[in-house]
Amino acid sequence: MDQLLYVLAIMGCGDDNTACRQVRIEPARYTSQVACQEAMEAALRRATDVDYPVVEAACQRQGERMVERESPGPMTVG
Repeated sequence: MDQLLYVLAIMGCGDDNTACRQVRIEPARYTSQVACQEAMEAALRRATDVDYPVVEAACQRQGERMVERESPGPMTVG
């Protein structure tokens, strides 16, 4: 099974808290969403260089995911 990690994304938003866009990802990786959320306040305090009226943070899952592929159908020759 692949390990699931969480990253902390710093988001810049407009005055009305809409039109948010990801500005950066913090370098740390967290093994649980709880640990990521606990780091949010400190990450927001470090984000003083973000040039947006509103700055938010969001924990995002990150990790490799396997995609199950369908087996190819029968091959036909014309």
